[in-house]
Amino acid sequence: MKVNEDLSILFWLWRQKASKDGMAPIYVRITVKGDRDGFSSGKKIHPDFWDEETATAIRTCPDSKFINSYITKTKAELERHYNQLAAVHDKITAGMVKDAYMPKEVPKKTLMQAFQLHNNEFAERVSKNKGSTGTLARYERLKDKVEAFLKKKYKVADTPLDDIEMALAINFFHYLTMENIGDNTAMKYVKTLKQIIDRAIGEGWIKHNAISGFKCTYVDPDRETLEQHEILAMYNKELPVKRLAEVRDVYIFCCFTGYAYETVYNLEPENIFKGLDGKPWITRDRQKTGVEETVPLLPVALEIIEKYKTHPYCLAENKLLPVNSNFRYNAYLKELATICGIKKNLTTHTARHTFATAVTLENDVPIETVREILGHNDLRSTQKYAKITKRKISNNMKSLEGKLFNADGLLQVSY
Repeated sequence: MKVNEDLSILFWLWRQKASKDGMAPIYVRITVKGDRDGFSSGKKIHPDFWDEETATAIRTCPDSKFINSYITKTKAELERHYNQLAAVHDKITAGMVKDAYMPKEVPKKTLMQAFQLHNNEFAERVSKNKGSTGTLARYERLKDKVEAFLKKKYKVADTPLDDIEMALAINFFHYLTMENIGDNTAMKYVKTLKQIIDRAIGEGWIKHNAISGFKCTYVDPDRETLEQHEILAMYNKELPVKRLAEVRDVYIFCCFTGYAYETVYNLEPENIFKGLDGKPWITRDRQKTGVEETVPLLPVALEIIEKYKTHPYCLAENKLLPVNSNFRYNAYLKELATICGIKKNLTTHTARHTFATAVTLENDVPIETVREILGHNDLRSTQKYAKITKRKISNNMKSLEGKLFNADGLLQVSY
C-alpha cells in the first residue's frame, strides 16, 4: 500500500513458510524510493482468511479484529517514524524506518565490563603518577577473584549488572573466607566491588547498586610493633651479611620516618630539602591517598641516608636507599628478626606501626602531628596504627602523679 510519494508499506503472507496446520506468517515490507526492508509481524493466519487485495484478514477469520488492529497500528507507527526521520534527514532508507520502529535491543552491560571501565581508567591515572601500581594490582586481583567466584558459584564467566542481587555480595564474601582469606580482607574486597558497581552507575549503565546495603564491618587487628629496646637491639646488631644489613637499615629508616614500603622504595635524593627550621626534611606524595608525607629527618634517618649516598644501586637508579622487592624485603625481615632475637612477625608494615607508637606517641608527639607525618586523610586512620601501649599509659600517669602529688606523696592543690 502506497502511503505517500516515497513510502510504501505492504503486509503480505509468506505461504511457503506455512506450518503443518496451514498457518502462514504475516510479514511487513517497507519500501522507500525503491529501497526495501522488512520484518516478521509475529502473527499467523490461514491463507483462506487472508484478503490479498486489502492485505487484511477477512471478517470470518476468528482473529480478524486482533490481526487487523495490529496492521492498522503498525502502518500508522511506521508512517510516523518515517515522517520524523524525513524532518531531520535528507536521505532515508527502509532500514532506518524499520530500526526506528523496532530499535535493536542494546546488549546489557556486564560486571566484567564495569571492571574493565574502572581498571582502565585507574591505569590511566597510574600512567600520570596519580595512582599507585599496587592499588591497580589489587583491583586486577579482585577482578580475577570475582571471575573465579562466578564460575564456581553460578557456572558463568560474567553476569549482567541488571541481574546482580544482594545475594552476590553475601555469597562472594563467604567464597573468599572459604578460600582462606581473612574476614577483614574479604570485607575490603566486597567494599571495592561496591565501588566498581558504583562506577557503572555513574556511567549510566544501571540505575542502582543492588549490593550497596551490604554492611562491611571490620575487626581491628592487633598490630605488632617493636618496642624501643627492640629497635635499639636491631640498630646496634653487627650484621656481616650485606643484604641483611641493608634491609635492617631500610627498616630502621622506616621506623624513624613512618614511611610505608612503596614510599621508601620510590624515594630519591631530590626528595630531601631544607625545612623552615634550617634542618633536613624529606617529602613524598603518598600514592595510596595522594596526601603529602613530609617528615623532619631524625639523626638516625640522616645517618642511614649518608651511609648509602655512594651505594652502586642508589647511584645507578637514582634511589635514596637500596630497597629490595617487597617479597624479598619481607623474607629477609623474618631472617633478621631471628638473628636479632625478636619473636615478632616483622613485615614492611610493622615499621610504620612502630613509628606511630614507640617512636612518636610514646614520646608524647600529638596524634594530630602523627597523622600529618603518616599522610592520613583523617584521624581515624591514624588511630588504627596508634594503639595505646602500657609504656604510654605509664608515662602519662607519671606525669599526672607529678602534677597532683608532692615529693612526699601528699595531694597538692594548685590554683
